[in-house]
Amino acid sequence: MRTFPIIFWFRRDLRLGDHVGLTTAIATGRPIIPVFIHDELVESHGAASKWRLGLAVEHFAKTLDGIGSRLTLRRGNALDVLQKLMAETGAETVYWSRAYDPTSIARDKVVKAALKGNGVEAKSHQGHLLFEPWTVATKTGGFYKVFTPMWKAVRTSTLASSVAPAKHLPAPDDWPNSDIIETWQMAAPMKRGADIVAKHVCVGEDAANKRLTSFINDKIDDYTQGRNFPSADNTSRLSENLTYGEISPRTCWHAGWRALGDGKSDAETFLKELVWREFAYHLAYHTPRIVTDNWNPQWDSFPWRLDGEHTLRWKQGRTGVQMVDAAMREMYVTGTMHNRGRMIVASYLSKHMMTHWNVGLDWFAECLTDWDPAANAMGWQWTAGSGPDAAPYFRIFNPDTQAEKFDNDGEYRAKFIAELYSNQTPHALDYFEAIPKSWNLKPSDTYPQPLVPIAVGRQLALDAYKNRLA
Repeated sequence: MRTFPIIFWFRRDLRLGDHVGLTTAIATGRPIIPVFIHDELVESHGAASKWRLGLAVEHFAKTLDGIGSRLTLRRGNALDVLQKLMAETGAETVYWSRAYDPTSIARDKVVKAALKGNGVEAKSHQGHLLFEPWTVATKTGGFYKVFTPMWKAVRTSTLASSVAPAKHLPAPDDWPNSDIIETWQMAAPMKRGADIVAKHVCVGEDAANKRLTSFINDKIDDYTQGRNFPSADNTSRLSENLTYGEISPRTCWHAGWRALGDGKSDAETFLKELVWREFAYHLAYHTPRIVTDNWNPQWDSFPWRLDGEHTLRWKQGRTGVQMVDAAMREMYVTGTMHNRGRMIVASYLSKHMMTHWNVGLDWFAECLTDWDPAANAMGWQWTAGSGPDAAPYFRIFNPDTQAEKFDNDGEYRAKFIAELYSNQTPHALDYFEAIPKSWNLKPSDTYPQPLVPIAVGRQLALDAYKNRLA
C-alpha cells in the first residue's frame, strides 16, 4: 500500500525541538516533506527582518540536511504553491503551525478553506505562543485588556513538558524540486548594512538554546534591575530567536520556572516578559486593529503629525538628544535595540515630536531583526498612549533623566555616538558603514542641537493630551 506524504509548511517555527505540529506529523509514521514558502507575507517584511528570516531559513535547511531530510523552497502564493506540491508529490495532507497576527490569520483561513474544499486534510497546530488566545479568558468570558490580571490568571498554569528535538524525519521516495534561496535575494534590501548587522545575529536552534542557557546560568540573578541598563548585557536577547521560532516560548517558560525553583527570584520577571509577549498577541487576535490603527479609537482625532522631513533626523539618530540617538544607532549597528531605548525613542517621536506612532512602527518594522508584528504594535501604542493603558498622557519619558538613571557613566552613549568623543568605538564607527550612503553622514560631522528641546516637547505633549481629554 502506498503511504501518502505529509507536506509540513514551516513559517515562524524553524526548529526541530518542542514542535507540536512536527511531533504530530512524525507520529503518523508517514513521509514528511518540509516546505518553506516565500509568499506575499514574506515579501512584505522590512529589510532587516526579511534578511534575518533568510538566514533562519538557510540555517534550518542545513539542520534538516543533517538528519537526512531537506527543506523544499518555493516562491509564490501560498495556496498555489501548496496545491502544486500536492500534485507533484501525491500528498493529501498539509500541516502547519498557527500564526496569530491578523494578516497571517487571514491568509491561513483562505488556505485551509480551499484545501479542505478540495478534500485535502489541512491541519493547523499550536504555534509560537504559550497559550492559545481563545483559552485565556476573564471571569466574565472576555479577553484581558490589562496585563497584570492576565499574568495572575496564567501564572499558575500547567504546561506540557517541552519535547526533545526530532532526530529523524521519514523521507518520501522522491523529493520535489526546490528553489535556491540565493535567487530570492532576501538580503538585497539591507544593502551594505547586512555586513555590519551580521556581526550581531544569533542564528539557529542550537545557538538559541545556548543563549537561553547562558542567560539562566549567568544573568537571570540580576535581571529585574539589570535589564534597565542598556550598556550592560543583562537581558536574554531571545526576542530574535522567538521571532523566527528557533526556540519555543514553552522551552523558555520551563527554564524560567526551573530557575525560580532554584532560588533565582528574578526569574519571575523573565516569566512576566514572556507573558507580556503573549499579551500582545492576545490583543492582536481579539482586537486586530491594534497592528494598524489606534487600539483605543478615541485617539483617532488626535492631531499627531505624519511622516515627513521632520522625522528624518529621528530616523538618522541625529535628534541632538543623546539617549534617543544612541538607541537609534544601536538598531542600525546590531539590528536590535535595548527595550529601555525603544521606550525612549518611541516617547520622543510620539510626544516630544508629536508624530504619529505608526511612523515609528513602520520604521522599526524596516530596521529590526527581531521585528514582531504584535509586540511592535503594542509597544508603540503603549508608549504613545493610544494602546491598552488607563492613564497614558502623563507618561512622557525624559531622555536626559533616563540617561542619569540608566547610563550615568555615559557608556551606552559613547558606544554608539562618534561625533561627541575623540576615542570613537567600533560600534560608533560601524553606524556610518551601515546607514544609507544617501544620508551623507560621517564621524567628523558636528553633533546637532536638540531637534525638540526636552522641556519644550514635554509641555507641548502635555497640553495636547490634556486638551484631548478635556
